[in-house]
Amino acid sequence: MEYRSMSNRTDVADFSAQDTWTAVCTDDASLVIDVRTDFEWSQVGIPQLSNSNRQLHLISWQLAPDMRLNNAFIDEMAEAGVTKNVPVYFLCRSGVRSRAAAIAATAAGYGPCYNVAEGFEGVAVQQAPGRVAGKAVDCQTKPASKTIKE
Repeated sequence: MEYRSMSNRTDVADFSAQDTWTAVCTDDASLVIDVRTDFEWSQVGIPQLSNSNRQLHLISWQLAPDMRLNNAFIDEMAEAGVTKNVPVYFLCRSGVRSRAAAIAATAAGYGPCYNVAEGFEGVAVQQAPGRVAGKAVDCQTKPASKTIKE
């Protein structure tokens, strides 16, 4: 199935990392899907959701090394146990792949689906030159609730 042509819908809402964390912590049915590649997960790290008691699903939207579209993405969501009619928050490095994945999942009947617009890299932290909220070091060493918004 070719997901690029599944839907022209762009009505997926964008959430900040902080708003996503709040939503995931307050809605028992919600879940997070990290759509980055295997390489990114191994080299950069993955978000730690242990404080939220939620499961993180790792399902690549694009496949390395050539970044071709993962045509089995929706099937892999089902295989991972993702059910329809639950809030799903999609995350990637910058918010681009996660938006595409959220749109495809919405078109396939999942959701409501949301895009973590700032992605894994987050937004620049004020008063901390050179630091970025949400980078691997922050996600690995601090709960996501500590993410600082601009």
